[in-house]
Amino acid sequence: MTDTNLKEGRFSALRAELESGTLRQAQRMVNSMHPAEVASLLESLPPRQRELVWEFVDKEIEGEVLVELAESVRQQLIDGMEAEELVAAAEGMEVDDLADLVGDMPEAVTRQVLRSMDQQDRERLRRVLSWPEDSAGGLMNTDTVSVRPDVTLEVVLRYLRMRGELPARTDSLFVVDRDDRYLGTVPLTRLITGNPEDSVGESLDTEAPRIEPDMPSHDVATLFQDRDLVSAAVVSVDGQLLGRITVDDVVDVIREEAEHSVMSMAGLQDEEDVFAGIIPSTRRRLLWLGINLITAFMAAAVVRSFEGTIEKVAALAALMPIVASMGGIAGTQTVTLIIRGLALGQVQWSNARWLLFKEIAVGGLNGIIWAAVVGAVAIVWFDTWQIAAIIAAATLVNLLAAAAVGVLVPLALRRMRIDPALSAGVILTTFTDCIGFATLLGLGAIFLT
Repeated sequence: MTDTNLKEGRFSALRAELESGTLRQAQRMVNSMHPAEVASLLESLPPRQRELVWEFVDKEIEGEVLVELAESVRQQLIDGMEAEELVAAAEGMEVDDLADLVGDMPEAVTRQVLRSMDQQDRERLRRVLSWPEDSAGGLMNTDTVSVRPDVTLEVVLRYLRMRGELPARTDSLFVVDRDDRYLGTVPLTRLITGNPEDSVGESLDTEAPRIEPDMPSHDVATLFQDRDLVSAAVVSVDGQLLGRITVDDVVDVIREEAEHSVMSMAGLQDEEDVFAGIIPSTRRRLLWLGINLITAFMAAAVVRSFEGTIEKVAALAALMPIVASMGGIAGTQTVTLIIRGLALGQVQWSNARWLLFKEIAVGGLNGIIWAAVVGAVAIVWFDTWQIAAIIAAATLVNLLAAAAVGVLVPLALRRMRIDPALSAGVILTTFTDCIGFATLLGLGAIFLT
């Protein structure tokens, strides 16, 4: 049985316990879970059951659970907690996780959390909070292990044994000079297998990547993906070691970007709570439904201008959905590919011309094939080659237009600093509907009336 199936089984069993009213057993099940599993469970429950399960969570892991939750769910739970509870939940958390949490806390509670920390941790937290959340500085953890290049590997090993433990996901030690300027890394594998008499400088990996704190989190994720990194140093412009980023933080970035793309394509907010109330959910969805309605009226206006043609040739009305659907699907395929390419850094204006010609060629070839199919069906339905020729021509024109719009619109939106995932679909639909209807009805007006 896979981990996913096991988790689903545990969640189903817990829901059954909640529904049957055996709360003590439910509480034991909740506290046997990993904090990430508890967070996933909370996100999958309606509000009333969510509040009940949150009361079951052990106070010692509340902070870890809060960090794992989607922002909307986390905010709901924080709003219902006392200040003392929030301060207690923040105790003992890693600095990078705490930085994610304090942004959602009331300002008074944040001040209490800062006062409860020692000077060193307070300074570390302030350093992380000084950078934007979606930057390398906002992702980094300041808990690092650094060594000097002039000591031997044996001395470093003795130091690590005295220390007793290493920060989680440590795969290498950072090497700095006497002024804390970053020089490179010593992988743990080299530290363990190398000659104990060798100096750290002799085992130094100077090619290890260094990340500037203002690097966007998306670029950090790309670097980790391309270089198969477990951790990397965050280094200031003047060479000072500031902290490190680990792969678990990068996985969170990749997941959030994937969720953003999916939700934005539907005009929804990131991490929207599936079980949010009716009024908040309605309010969040109003905007893009309204924008879509405006674009639908634009397509309707095109159709209305050919009202006389439709009255004379009713067959065109039956064929209109075919033209709109084919153009919409073809355009969506192109838009999805281009948005993905933009996200991966593969698509820029420098190679846009080649992509435009390629997609138009693909659209043209698909258009010829499906225009022939649609035309053949139209002849069978209406027993006239004129209508068949018109629907075939409209299908071809709309697929060509969909290809061009699918390439140019995301690029133009990115140039204007507008998220293509959020608005490209609406613009695409407007273009393909208007062009498809105008072509079909315009040709009908010319040749059939």
